[in-house]
Amino acid sequence: MAESTPVNPAASGLEVRTHFVRGRHALVARADFGELFVDYYLHLAEHGLRPDSAHDAMFKRALAGLVLHQASRPWNELTAWTVNFQSPLVNLFLTSDNETGAVTGRVFVENVKELPENLFYADVVRGRQPARRSVVPFAGDDPLTGAEQLYARSEQRGARFFQLGEEEFALVTEHPDCDLPWFAALATEQVRALEETETVAPMERRLYRWHCGCNQQRMLEVLAPVMRSDAEGLFGGDPKVEIRCPRCAARHTVTREALEAFVAAQP
Repeated sequence: MAESTPVNPAASGLEVRTHFVRGRHALVARADFGELFVDYYLHLAEHGLRPDSAHDAMFKRALAGLVLHQASRPWNELTAWTVNFQSPLVNLFLTSDNETGAVTGRVFVENVKELPENLFYADVVRGRQPARRSVVPFAGDDPLTGAEQLYARSEQRGARFFQLGEEEFALVTEHPDCDLPWFAALATEQVRALEETETVAPMERRLYRWHCGCNQQRMLEVLAPVMRSDAEGLFGGDPKVEIRCPRCAARHTVTREALEAFVAAQP
């Protein structure tokens, strides 16, 4: 089960509650994602981002899946998902840090690799432990199917995602001695009514917010190596260059003067 002592949780944001289903030995994470989806759309509007409607729908499902997954993980865990789809040809990137409650991500449609099958990449860092990566194939165009395959093949336990309403999702995960026939037969209506039909014990309440943390300083750090090797190629005679954050696609403008000063100040 998830650890119970937060390190540095978000002060406000989307609330995710987890419950343990006694007698069935399963953990349920559940939330209405309306608030987080609004923050995501405000971010898109602020930076002039207009993802394709199909890609947008896929990203929102992946965002809900990652947050529910994180809510059932240890407090000191940071996770990044990269979900590669071959049809449509698109990558979804998402990341969440349980110590801060921050979650962000973006859609990639350029330079997406053509591969024999969809691949789901999960990169995890827990505390001071070395980073670890899992990669699993999956079929279809639903990122939650990929996440379920990640649990089955990487964590060696079952996980099932359910959309309970327009913006409400739940994750049910298998724990030791789980009632497997019950788990396999779960339907959406049953998950909606679990608190009425099963004995559930409240576990945790966690808060998540849309936040990347990218800023001018980080963009200067990203561009500094290119500035040192090919300043003219980077700016092409212009006094400034626009860069998109690789994590959230936010737009940042960096002037040549500022980047020259930053590079000159480096040891």
